Amino acid sequence: MKIVVLDGYTLNPGDLSWEPLEALGECAIFDRSTEKQTIARAKDAHVIVTNKCPLDKDMLGQLPQLKFIAVTATGFNIVNSAVARELHIDVANVPTYGTRSVAQHAIALLLELTNHVGVHSSAVHAGDWVICADWCFARMPLTELDGLTLGIVGWGRIGQATAEIGRALGMKVIATTRSEKAADDVDFVEVDSLFKTADVISLHCPLTAGTEMMVNAERLALMKPSAFLLNTSRGGLIDETALARALNTDQIAGAALDVLSTEPPKADNPMLTAKHCIITPHNAWASKAARQRLLEITIANVRAFREGNPKNVVN
Repeated sequence: MKIVVLDGYTLNPGDLSWEPLEALGECAIFDRSTEKQTIARAKDAHVIVTNKCPLDKDMLGQLPQLKFIAVTATGFNIVNSAVARELHIDVANVPTYGTRSVAQHAIALLLELTNHVGVHSSAVHAGDWVICADWCFARMPLTELDGLTLGIVGWGRIGQATAEIGRALGMKVIATTRSEKAADDVDFVEVDSLFKTADVISLHCPLTAGTEMMVNAERLALMKPSAFLLNTSRGGLIDETALARALNTDQIAGAALDVLSTEPPKADNPMLTAKHCIITPHNAWASKAARQRLLEITIANVRAFREGNPKNVVN
């Protein structure tokens, strides 16, 4: 069995081991692949492992030996799964691996918005404390989370884990979800009601036709001037032009994003110059523990396919 890893670097920049995958067959591992390189490198592959390298209809038609695609992510929109099904190619994803890491990152973003640890550390290292007339100072106002309302958009695993940490900080949790659910200490509300009520809104829903740009000018106008917006889900959930305008006019207090509409972003992305906006480079998922789980489950998916019992198949 010939296995080709198209873009292994983000999953494994060198601190994990590919040996268990290499034990399953002839294995070629590439850090990154362009579209042209994908066809050349995978033309004889039975198995492709990919994270962000797309496999569209035309590309799949040029890979006659291909029988299995292992996506090293939960989202699998980079593969034309309908065409893969027609070609009798199984597509498998990794349904859960980074729940705790992403929830932790969401709260880290929130704490940076409320406590400005980075801002104050930079000020101290710049010498501001040495010359301060008082024994303490604050460059930005500090916000206590106890008693505030955390609004979770999308009550999946990560949304629930984020809510759990929020509760530990003394926050009241409200949530919105596509299906009826019940949970202790959570009030389920409509989306617009959540945007009106919450002091902190954290996005944890998938990007679909129904959720694309759900955070638009109208919904931003519903938010409190003191409210914060967090996004560790998908950049396409937000109308970035509208959010930049809301931040630059102090319509809302701040935003913290781990994802943008285009990644890497273009230099003219309005979020890069918006006020009160923290951005991290889509690495909420990337703790070593989460990447290790992701690699192990991916290898288990390939092994299950080789044994004739594929699992986590999405098409």
